Amino acid sequence: MLLGCLPGLVAVLTLGLCVRGVERAAVVVPERAVPARVPFAHRAPRPRIVPRSVWLGAAGRIQPPPRYDDKVVAVFLHHTDSPSAYDCADAPEIIRRLYAGQTGARNWDDIGYNFIVDRCGTIYEGRAGGVDRPVTGAHTQGFNHRTAGIAALGTFTAGAPVPKAMTDAIAALVAWKLGLADVDPRSSVRLVSSNNLARYKAGTAVTLPALAGHNAGFMTSCPGAALTARLPELREKAARLQGRTSTARLTAFP
Repeated sequence: MLLGCLPGLVAVLTLGLCVRGVERAAVVVPERAVPARVPFAHRAPRPRIVPRSVWLGAAGRIQPPPRYDDKVVAVFLHHTDSPSAYDCADAPEIIRRLYAGQTGARNWDDIGYNFIVDRCGTIYEGRAGGVDRPVTGAHTQGFNHRTAGIAALGTFTAGAPVPKAMTDAIAALVAWKLGLADVDPRSSVRLVSSNNLARYKAGTAVTLPALAGHNAGFMTSCPGAALTARLPELREKAARLQGRTSTARLTAFP
């Protein structure tokens, strides 16, 4: 039975957090050396990303150093399960309260998502460690390694409108982030589950879309039916932004 994205514990605004099915960074592997970048034919331009200092301000807590994988080969899409009818000028404050819920009541070391995108298409840096580096997040139970988590700010269940500015920004972010490892957003990749609470038992190698919904790795309705329905469109747009025209194939990553 699918589990919905459960409400969060931020009392101030009673915001919901799509955090059922995430796993804490404490279980991740030690930092590895990041290899030198190799020029790829399908790199997309880096979109504008607002640094975390803009939304975090002085509210940050002392946390351990970021942890890294060798590369990002897949992206998981989430929604925050919080109100969607916000003024975009208030997005930094909303993200700060999401951070407070995860680091406060849940006692995580940082916000779990690597990026957050608001309804106006503004992309915010989430988890600390460097937007262009393969930061190990805490967004998808069992599949935090070699992946990035992008959260759409709002609730996108069946029938909810999904702003074009938001999907355009998500596609641009996916194209750029996967392009750093020359991954086609339309392809499938092999990932290994690290947690028995995921859809797949720990140690199981599975083939998942390079751009997947949270529900591909965990038993949840996140990122919502409306956003899930846009995944094929997002994959195609991200591939075009990378300059790809050929049909995608399985990309294997050991």
